[in-house]
Amino acid sequence: MNKIRVRFAGRKEGDSFRGIGVHTKELIQELQKSTEVEIVTTGADVVHYTKFNPFFLSLPLIKPRPKVVLTIHDLIPLIYPDRYPPGVKGKLIYNLQKLLINYVDKIITISETSKKDICRFLAVQPDKVKVIYLAAGKVFKPITNHQSLITVRQKYHLPNIFVLYVGDVNYNKNINNLAEACKLAGTSLVMVGKQAVDNNVDLNHAENSEFSKFLTKYKADPQIIRLGYVDDQSLLEIYNLAAIYCQPSYYEGFALPILEAFSCGTPVVASKIQTHVEIAGDAATYADPYSPKDLADKLAGLMKNNTMLEDLALKGFSKSREFSWEKTAKETIDVYREVLGK
Repeated sequence: MNKIRVRFAGRKEGDSFRGIGVHTKELIQELQKSTEVEIVTTGADVVHYTKFNPFFLSLPLIKPRPKVVLTIHDLIPLIYPDRYPPGVKGKLIYNLQKLLINYVDKIITISETSKKDICRFLAVQPDKVKVIYLAAGKVFKPITNHQSLITVRQKYHLPNIFVLYVGDVNYNKNINNLAEACKLAGTSLVMVGKQAVDNNVDLNHAENSEFSKFLTKYKADPQIIRLGYVDDQSLLEIYNLAAIYCQPSYYEGFALPILEAFSCGTPVVASKIQTHVEIAGDAATYADPYSPKDLADKLAGLMKNNTMLEDLALKGFSKSREFSWEKTAKETIDVYREVLGK
């Protein structure tokens, strides 16, 4: 049987730290293990575009000769147009891409929530969109080596008890309410992510206006610890050290850190939004993202109840076993086969 030759396109250097970059890297690594697929730079049967931004040209103006698969992670800029103003050029590109997407043979997305948005905003028929879930990397797991945890705690000057947040600082991430909730709950917040360090963020951009307010209020607060980017090994240990992982987002396409926390046996408190419930099910505790008090009550309540914490950790760890990059790769190969009629 001839291998399916796949060329990946659309990645940029700035995508490598989280989200899109992690997805693409993990997927390619799994596909390279497959006997059914060959990753190529020329002579492809399928070209797979891995990034789509509605306001920036993400597809070529002329359809490539191979079959075309496009991954759209989310359409958050269209959900919050005031936070992601497209400008005249962005609006023109958006309307152009609604036409270009007609030549795409199949769209892959990462949740039913994103699929609904794609169909609604891009006028795509549901049968053209395939939901394929992501997974936590294999590095994420419970740690029993307490000395390594002590070393990382000392290296980053982490408190004995803290709530962890991993990710960006965009408006939809809701970090202001998370910080306020941690203050109300009387616990420290540790933030990991390249953008958590303010010199990596354009504070004049509309999507970062809430982060600017965050810095005004919390930049010098010793209970709000912003680590910035850390390597995967350190991140693994920080997940293991955290009392609770919290994903407070107003909106998400997937929220991969929830699965990373689950895989480490770390209890999760998440905002009650459609994507989180879809991915986490009954393995997380949910709170109203618009209410810092509700977030605080859920965090403080869990921290006072070791039995609930342990039960939640076990549920999360069990839930994480439902997701794997092997499964993601297999379902992606099925999409390649479908567009090629194999």
